[in-house]
Amino acid sequence: MDTAAAEWTATDDEPQHRPPGRRLGAWCAGLLLAGVSVVVGLRAADSDGITPVPQVLAFLPWLLAPTALALLLTLLSRWWPGTLWGVVLLGLLAWFTEPYGKTGDPAGRPVADLRVLTSNVEFGQGTGSLVAAVRREKPDVVFVQECEYTCDARLKRDLGRDYPHRRAVEGGGSEGSVILSRFPLRPEDGIPGTMGMPGAIADVAGHPVRLQLAHPMPPLPGQVDLWNRELDAVRDAAAADRGTPLVLAGDFNASQDHAAFRRILDTGLYDAARLDGADRTATWPAATAPTFGTQIDHVLVSRDFAADRTRFLDLADTDHRAVVTDLTLHDGG
Repeated sequence: MDTAAAEWTATDDEPQHRPPGRRLGAWCAGLLLAGVSVVVGLRAADSDGITPVPQVLAFLPWLLAPTALALLLTLLSRWWPGTLWGVVLLGLLAWFTEPYGKTGDPAGRPVADLRVLTSNVEFGQGTGSLVAAVRREKPDVVFVQECEYTCDARLKRDLGRDYPHRRAVEGGGSEGSVILSRFPLRPEDGIPGTMGMPGAIADVAGHPVRLQLAHPMPPLPGQVDLWNRELDAVRDAAAADRGTPLVLAGDFNASQDHAAFRRILDTGLYDAARLDGADRTATWPAATAPTFGTQIDHVLVSRDFAADRTRFLDLADTDHRAVVTDLTLHDGG
């Protein structure tokens, strides 16, 4: 009886008698799984939580790596409940990594084509590269974020002839923003925010189209509430006039893994990258994209549009990649 008891207590199924290496592996796996579980739990609850969760959520698919490592550690340490925990987390991450948002063909016949480009030029530093890209890509509408005074002046000088119509919020640093257009524009209230978010109504082949630039504050530690409020303001603007076709583009400082961004999509907008099968292509940070990063620069459109040939441009002297997409406006039948 005593021999049997001793053998039983020496088995690997009893945690306190695991070899030290296995105990350490189990502890490390538990810490990794606990951290990932917090983020995944808030994603499942449709919440962005508090710092550091909103910042980590931007890179949600990359949590597959620490989860896989934790799962390996549970196997090596023979911690079977942890193995089950890791498998469940991997399944949830795979589920949430699937593209979010609607897809579908617009109703009615096509009435106009337009090419849209959006670019954050990082305090104006990437203006020269943007000008070259605009001349090469020949978009019909250009949304420019962080276009401070010198950037604004250069766009007027170098692109004013090709883009005679514009709406701008002037400002220094990251506050300035500009919409350039080949189409005639009439003024439209923009979105109030820390950084400029101008709006306009474009006359596209005789059809009114709302143009709205988006550039809410990023979810910096201590400013997550402000980030949420400004994304809510973008959502309210998107839902304000559902009867007019809308192009909402810019640096949203949010990905599809943020609840605040999904609420914008839930107003009925489509992400052009999602429509074109490029919904996970990273736009920031440009130094590591597309290998590593997140997609926070978007062109969102109402259901009046089809999207094609969405592509991502590497521009010099800015930490964002530009997004270009070809849109076709339909008359809704």
